[in-house]
Amino acid sequence: MGGSESKTPPPAPFPKLLPQEWRKGPWGNKERELQIVKDYQPSTEDVQLRFMLYGAVGAGKSSFINSVESVLRGEICSRAGVDAMVRESYTTSYKAYKIQKGGPRTYYPFVFNDIMGLEKDTSKGVRVEDIKLAMRGHMKDGYKFNPISTLSEDNQHYKRDPSLNDRVHVLVCVIPGSIAGLEDDSVKKLREVRLAARDMGIPEIAILTKIDETCPEVGKDIMNVYKSKYLKKKIEEVSGTLGFPPSSIFPVKNYHSEIDTNDDIDTLILSALRRMIKSGEDFVNDL
Repeated sequence: MGGSESKTPPPAPFPKLLPQEWRKGPWGNKERELQIVKDYQPSTEDVQLRFMLYGAVGAGKSSFINSVESVLRGEICSRAGVDAMVRESYTTSYKAYKIQKGGPRTYYPFVFNDIMGLEKDTSKGVRVEDIKLAMRGHMKDGYKFNPISTLSEDNQHYKRDPSLNDRVHVLVCVIPGSIAGLEDDSVKKLREVRLAARDMGIPEIAILTKIDETCPEVGKDIMNVYKSKYLKKKIEEVSGTLGFPPSSIFPVKNYHSEIDTNDDIDTLILSALRRMIKSGEDFVNDL
């Protein structure tokens, strides 16, 4: 009597989300966080904080600047050029971005400096020595990066006696969460920049971008970011490889295809921005 054999049910899918957040999300605080940024004034007179972004080609440096501006202005902005077909760095010059606050010629008291992306090939991408010169304030706005030679003292874009305002006050390492792993050559360059910042006493944070591409659960709902097992593991990997404390690594989603801003995306960006402001203020006050 050919009775049908009982089939073993397939195993339950491995959960990709933790039941509780591994870091308390700043949800629902957008207006409060935004007001703190709007009210911020440096305690040191005539100083505007300078945040410099560095990282590999296509990491999302320019997109992060655009996203911060979008949050602060309440509309999608795209002043910093980005390239959807990333093969080489779209940013080729040293450029400072001020963000307008209220009326014309009124700006937030901080600027973002965008630089050419790092590449594995020594004949491509920004040179680590140029990043060090920019951190010390020797590089003028508009300098066109040369992958095969460093900014020289006789160049018109070399600033001989930089002021406190010219120096970088916070170094921001931008890392795409979508990368499978950090390659040795990339790690070597990123670590070299980090060690230079340490020697100069410059505070650092890391931004983990493309989190919605990295984790489908976050792509469905941005509020899953601090429940995502993958992102928790990725932050631990970045911490172990580059030496950033996990508390200094901020996952964000840059604005990309959206035509309107979103409170939860804004909240993650503001969380990173507030840490930059606090770190920069502490650095300037300690000088």
